[in-house]
Amino acid sequence: MIVGIGVDVVDIERFGRQLERTPGLRDRLFVPAERELNTRSLAARFAAKEAVAKVLGAPAGMNWQDCWIGLDQHGPTIQVKGTVLAVADSKGVKRWHVSMSHDGGIATATVLAEG
Repeated sequence: MIVGIGVDVVDIERFGRQLERTPGLRDRLFVPAERELNTRSLAARFAAKEAVAKVLGAPAGMNWQDCWIGLDQHGPTIQVKGTVLAVADSKGVKRWHVSMSHDGGIATATVLAEG
């Protein structure tokens, strides 16, 4: 059963400027394994995290460190813990699906939560 679908897009250039302008933003939004990636990849991961938030109803108090994008043999995966896991559990989310892409200055992600 589908619990929810979230989609987000990010302007890569604008996102890069925000990372440069705001000290600590990279550390606040991304776990250590993500932080060293290039701006395009970070923008796509941020879009995926935003899509997760949309699936969950943009819960107050969501900690960005409690959601990250991992990789396995099949591609990107959504990993959750803490605040994000608690809301996902309350909504019956058992499995996540994610697709990310970037082209023409835009990064996009679609997330599907399955119960």
